[in-house]
Amino acid sequence: MEEPRIGVYICECGVNIAATVDVEAVVEMAARLPGVAVARQHKYMCSDPGQEMIREDIRNLGLNRVVVASCTPRMHEPTFQRALAASGLNPYFLEMANIREHVSWVVHDQEAATEKAKRLVRAAVARVAYHAPLEPRKEPVTQVALVVGGGIAGIQAALSIADADYPVYLVEREPTIGGRMAQLDKTFPTLDCST
Repeated sequence: MEEPRIGVYICECGVNIAATVDVEAVVEMAARLPGVAVARQHKYMCSDPGQEMIREDIRNLGLNRVVVASCTPRMHEPTFQRALAASGLNPYFLEMANIREHVSWVVHDQEAATEKAKRLVRAAVARVAYHAPLEPRKEPVTQVALVVGGGIAGIQAALSIADADYPVYLVEREPTIGGRMAQLDKTFPTLDCST
């Protein structure tokens, strides 16, 4: 495995993070971590200028790993993965530290919030050093369905799949199908016979 050259990028998220976390202190700490080639901060890392900063550093500094400490990866991990891919770096060489939802929104003491943010960034840097390149792949899928449970929902699912011209195997642990519905004599709201 090649020697990690890690870029660490801390987002201020306007005032969402910067109002609670001493972002400059986190950047200074990150710059001293093993394997870190550059540590920077930006008002909005997810913005076009923030992403361009990452792309330029990958090209100009030869970064092969990236850590972004910002908001939730659920929202912006694909954004930063695209930035890495646009620079020729495997998009899975990214690690994110959620310092908005996990720090600034829940820890209101600046000193405690800053220390927690430092720990999360330190952990992300340690983890990204061990990332291996991943590649998406396509696998063949068997065009057969297995439906577990022969209650009303299972029967309806099996019928819907069969209507789409796929073979279906319906498995039920009881000797009869129908589930609880088969045990009822009347159904609500009309009190019709259920059998």
